[in-house]
Amino acid sequence: MSGRTELHLISDGSIRIDGGVLFGQYPKSQWQEWMSADRRNRVKLGLNCLLVRIGDQNFLVDTGVGVKHTVEDKENYGLSTSQLLSELRTLGLTPQDINGVILTSLHFEHTGGATRTSRRGEIVPTFPKASYFVQREALEEAFSPTERGINGFVPDDYLPLQNKDKLELVDGEDTIVPGLQVRKASGPYEGHQIVLLTHGGERVAFLGDLVPTPYHLQLACIAASDRQPEETLSVKRKILGDAVREGWLLVFSHGVNEKAGYLQDRGGRLYLRPVSLH
Repeated sequence: MSGRTELHLISDGSIRIDGGVLFGQYPKSQWQEWMSADRRNRVKLGLNCLLVRIGDQNFLVDTGVGVKHTVEDKENYGLSTSQLLSELRTLGLTPQDINGVILTSLHFEHTGGATRTSRRGEIVPTFPKASYFVQREALEEAFSPTERGINGFVPDDYLPLQNKDKLELVDGEDTIVPGLQVRKASGPYEGHQIVLLTHGGERVAFLGDLVPTPYHLQLACIAASDRQPEETLSVKRKILGDAVREGWLLVFSHGVNEKAGYLQDRGGRLYLRPVSLH
């Protein structure tokens, strides 16, 4: 493998999630100053994915919601039209060009685009030549979710990957290829993982649902749906400390206006310096 590393932040569109769930213990009087809610108390979130080109290989981090949704799902979640494949085409790529897919979790808003419906009506991997990297604990939770988490999983998103021997199970921290790593951060869900990339001498972190939006850079801002909020808090404190000290570029899986940026500590308060990734 030779050549340089490239990053492209791409989108699968948007989704609407209840603001109270997203911002946890923060009252609506506070979070509605950050994001406006619709009449159903839902706020709009981006479905951000990251394309990483390392030499002659293409890796995709997360796949958005995809297209396998009922009319009811589209209405409940305010889903926009899936954009992932069209955005890949603008980069000159087809699904066959993707060598690996890293899924930060098996929740449908991160994994839905991993599979598609074929012309025969069969659910098949969207990226036929790719290996899909998932934490072993994430798959175990998807097979046996609790009552709190069951609505987040859609078996058609991941069972076809397992049936086609496309899943590569990871335990904890691992290197996918030199310069591209995953690290378990299980606060949001069992087996949730973040992605760390060495790019041009700097560190890039795709934070998944550990820090889904720039507003969640505040340590106490943790979604009510997190399985282990104290674990989220502990891991987030360490990751953000490293990001400030080492100058990491942070990428937010659900950011809308601000999707990436550098974190700076000014007198004990954290500030984001947004940047654009194309």
